[in-house]
Amino acid sequence: MTINTSLPLETAAPSDLAESFRAKFATVRDEVHKVIVGNDAVVDGVLIAIVAGGHVLLEGVPGLGKTLLVRTLSEVLDLQFSRIQFTPDLMPADVTGTTLLVEDLDGGGRRFQFSPGPIFANLVLADEINRATPKTQSALLEAMQEQTVTVGGATHLLPSPFFVLATQNPIEMEGTYPLPEAQQDRFLFKLKFERPTVAELTAIIDRTTSTNKSTANTVVTGIELADMRAFARQVPIAPHVAAFAAQLIVASQPASNAPQFVNKFVRYGSSPRGAQALVLAAKIRALLDGRYSVSQEDIRAVATPALRHRIILSFEGIAEGITTDRIIEDIVRHVAVQSTTKLPV
Repeated sequence: MTINTSLPLETAAPSDLAESFRAKFATVRDEVHKVIVGNDAVVDGVLIAIVAGGHVLLEGVPGLGKTLLVRTLSEVLDLQFSRIQFTPDLMPADVTGTTLLVEDLDGGGRRFQFSPGPIFANLVLADEINRATPKTQSALLEAMQEQTVTVGGATHLLPSPFFVLATQNPIEMEGTYPLPEAQQDRFLFKLKFERPTVAELTAIIDRTTSTNKSTANTVVTGIELADMRAFARQVPIAPHVAAFAAQLIVASQPASNAPQFVNKFVRYGSSPRGAQALVLAAKIRALLDGRYSVSQEDIRAVATPALRHRIILSFEGIAEGITTDRIIEDIVRHVAVQSTTKLPV
């Protein structure tokens, strides 16, 4: 089923469009799982982020299929794919491109010509992004926020749609450069790959060591993906649900009226981008659950991947082994209790 936006979306019944949305999302998910075994939450999270128009930071030890997932998505979604292997000697121009002096075959003489870098693609895999220097990492800032690249004073538009899916290894930190807060904040989600179970590992062995190679087919075009994104943004959210998302963000920030555990263990809380991520992802989750309105449960369900990279722990929090995931769970619980106690009797 295809969401047809050649006519205004309001001309079709929301229930029909929602059903089409779910069917298309399920088709993409099924195609991805023809190649990717397990990590259902990660696959769903990446698809939600892409439909929302956001970037994703994938974290996991080597060999879990992070790169394979991104490449498979480019095939299923019919997107131009580009891979950038981040290394300490990678320069910003190796990512964005550079201006070259070339011979003008028509008029003679020489002229400057921009040579696009690998970032000029629809789906960009920034592999092991934390192995590049901060100078090179910052080359992605403008691209991820504005979908443009400025080289030599000239601004160049990136292809649309444009997504960055970055990977990093959480255990091998020697020779790495942790992503600065401003860089992490531009990712809609941070998703963590889990190690496969025995059953999943058995399926992986069967798929990768036999002659029966699994392949995924293209089921969604870039235009259809834009249609899905436009429809998801039209999903209504009640004022009290939007307020719940805003309260989560405010509660994550150390202040005199913040929860005690936040003041003790958190150095910096989420930025307003965290609230935007919560609402956009919650709208898509509501559609996938068969509803055309956002509930507080949708906000809770996406809180961890949307906020875990936006909360910076204090020294005391790190020393006591506190995780951002635990902080988020406590914040959600705290805000839910506060909201309940404020309801009229």
